[in-house]
Amino acid sequence: MRAVVITRPGGPEVLAIREVPMPEPQGDQVRVRVHAAGLNRADLLQRAGGYPAPPDVPSDIPGLEFAGTVDAVGPLARRWRPGQRVMGLAGGGAQAEYIVVHEGLLVEIPDRLDFVQAASIPEVFMTAHDALFTQAGLQMGERVLIHAAGSGVGTAAIQLAHAAGAITFGTARTAAKLEQARELGLDHALTAQNFAAEVQRLTGGEGVQVVLDFVGSAYLAQNMEALAPWGRMVILATMGGAQAGINLGLLMAKRLQIRGSTLRARSLEEKLAVTRRFATSVLPLLASGRVKPVIERVYPLEEVAEAHRHMGENRNFGKLVLSLT
Repeated sequence: MRAVVITRPGGPEVLAIREVPMPEPQGDQVRVRVHAAGLNRADLLQRAGGYPAPPDVPSDIPGLEFAGTVDAVGPLARRWRPGQRVMGLAGGGAQAEYIVVHEGLLVEIPDRLDFVQAASIPEVFMTAHDALFTQAGLQMGERVLIHAAGSGVGTAAIQLAHAAGAITFGTARTAAKLEQARELGLDHALTAQNFAAEVQRLTGGEGVQVVLDFVGSAYLAQNMEALAPWGRMVILATMGGAQAGINLGLLMAKRLQIRGSTLRARSLEEKLAVTRRFATSVLPLLASGRVKPVIERVYPLEEVAEAHRHMGENRNFGKLVLSLT
């Protein structure tokens, strides 16, 4: 089978399309013929040598989400049959013509979605749903500040928060991305330089109950200022730095909660739980069209290096997807 292979740590030029052995499903695993795979920033980090794959997935084939058809099932797999359209999460290896995953990590693709649309969903919508509702406990009527509003997770989080009846605030690198985010349910667009003051002004000094952050240390102080008493912050990435000083006095005075979260490093049991919650709460919204995948561009597999360059320049609004058909 063909697969994207990281030949050595480095820039996009180290990516190659090569023939590799096809995996065989064991136990309760399912083999999926991949028709499309989403591109995520984790793939760029792995390519550069900064985000090694878990031990149970290929170390040199990136890809955390995919969509395709069931090709074969292991002897203990009971949930799926060949030919069914599925999408799912992977610890790696999704940017290949075939992938083997645990049957519980698969979700059936709604009829209204094609493979490209489906491939852009699992990582970002599961991350957003888990962060907003499982980790932060977002409730109807609460206010939530979502950074990187034009990213894949950001566009998913805005839609899910809006669908749940929350009031959404957001930041992005450009005004154009914020305007696009308004169409998804963003209520208040903020400038990234002074967002805490804008939050306080717009809320009459009350602040937001939840912050979803991808920036890290560069935004930490303002995030804490923007939070209301008993506010909850979930940090999903550290694009602006991983080391920061913290005002413990403010943390205690406001009784704040700060939590870090990733999906890739979780155990199989945790990922199965995330997938079940997604299937129960988010899949019906996707099936009805109340929330939707946001895709900027689709690249053929052979142009994966250019897709990496595109994402590395932070130009995209929503997802970049690789097509394998």
